[in-house]
Amino acid sequence: MDFATIGGLVLGIVLIVSGMLLEGSILIYASLVSALIVVGGTMGGVIIAYSFKQLKNAAAALKIAFSEQQDQPRDIISVLVSFAEKARREGLLALEDEAYQLDDEFLKKGIQLVVDGTDPQLVRNILETELDFLEQRHAINRGVFAKGGELAPAFGMIGTLIGLIGMLSHLDDPDAIGPGMATALITTLYGALLANLVLVPLAQKLKVKSEEEILIREVMIEGILSIQAGENPRIVEEKLKAFLAPKSRTELDEQETEGGAVERNAAT
Repeated sequence: MDFATIGGLVLGIVLIVSGMLLEGSILIYASLVSALIVVGGTMGGVIIAYSFKQLKNAAAALKIAFSEQQDQPRDIISVLVSFAEKARREGLLALEDEAYQLDDEFLKKGIQLVVDGTDPQLVRNILETELDFLEQRHAINRGVFAKGGELAPAFGMIGTLIGLIGMLSHLDDPDAIGPGMATALITTLYGALLANLVLVPLAQKLKVKSEEEILIREVMIEGILSIQAGENPRIVEEKLKAFLAPKSRTELDEQETEGGAVERNAAT
């Protein structure tokens, strides 16, 4: 679970509500009419912009924003280096059993292509094509939320105009002017909150998650091709570590040091 997403959302709601309470009763900010205009208009605009299949996929992808990335680049590098060591000792065909045990379909496909003796350039083309379509699907998923974040403030303004029109139509009743103005402004508030606290941040989080997954896939592609080329496992490791931030490289080195110590202790 990604506590940053949940924590940020909860923190934003709590502080905003606290600010409202300091101004008086929170009920003065409640307006069913405003909520219907903003939420209904935003949903309608998004549904027009995307197909139902795309909307369904985006809804399914929403859980990604609230979950941590299970696979880390350094873990994938360790797996690929171990594959490189086995391929160097026993040959590429020895990786066939390893491929069937993999949970990641992308990595499994790449290893199987290598085991089948596919031309290296063709392996790269196949995997990069799959990666390109993965990026496109991710872009559509986050685009749904980004579009909602774009539309919500606009419908907030539309609601404000509706409220002002209603207020102006009752200028002969001074008691109706105040409530009418309040309703008009509340609609703008709802649109701004929906966009800037929920939809736009979720679109950005999905973008970050997508970049993390794409990085892992790029590491896999380079690792698979290096294994196919028969490169030294140490060279494979150094090549793949170039994808990592300095801190992650240090963590990988520490992980390998601890692993080596465990193996030596087991041997003695």
